[in-house]
Amino acid sequence: MTTAPLRKDAARNWERIVAVARELVDAGAPLQLNDVARRAGLGVGTVYRHFAGPEALLETVATPCLEELAAYGKQALSEEDPWRALAGFLARTVEAQVTDASLSTVTAAPTDALPRTAELKRALWSNGAQLLERARAAGVVREDLTDGDLVPLMCGVAYAATVHSTPATRVETARRYLTVLLEGLGAVHPDAGTVGGRHRRPLPPTWAMSSTGTEVSAVAGGHCGNRAEPTVFVTVDGAVEE
Repeated sequence: MTTAPLRKDAARNWERIVAVARELVDAGAPLQLNDVARRAGLGVGTVYRHFAGPEALLETVATPCLEELAAYGKQALSEEDPWRALAGFLARTVEAQVTDASLSTVTAAPTDALPRTAELKRALWSNGAQLLERARAAGVVREDLTDGDLVPLMCGVAYAATVHSTPATRVETARRYLTVLLEGLGAVHPDAGTVGGRHRRPLPPTWAMSSTGTEVSAVAGGHCGNRAEPTVFVTVDGAVEE
């Protein structure tokens, strides 16, 4: 089903609402629609006409990053080297988790406010599962590693990097932690010093392409940029929930 395009004034209001929400999310501030309306200089009714609740608005903020990750995962499936494909996808996912404050809350939510969010999350999980299956079939990861393990493992790396780093070093810290984790995930062969049937290698170039120092560039129009605080608060009826 296609959605009719918004009128120019309505489209401007939508863009303003999302921009204000993005600023609040990046600052780690609670996301309340009344507050968003005030900061955007719009009536509360206008905000509610566009977004039924703060969850829908937060998902809209996270959509560009989810789209980027889904596209990256699809592209990774065409990579000939299964280990390189999986490692690159996981690296990009962790990078997004520590640089886009909206992502973790949206991906961890058990239900979704928007159909587009559910679609993108399904694509993301499907891509990850296929990449892992290819790596398992090639014998380059542990046989007992399941796709259900990937989400908690990546969340653990992202959380540890957030807690044990500063905003300026967060991406590099996540990179280092993920490198250690990937060495543990690889199938260890009798040939000493090798993981996944090869000598230990650094993460694929996705990190070098997407980050320089503390500045992280978005790919394919996504928003996964450098963000200081990945904790997002969504408030409903004045109650703050983490």
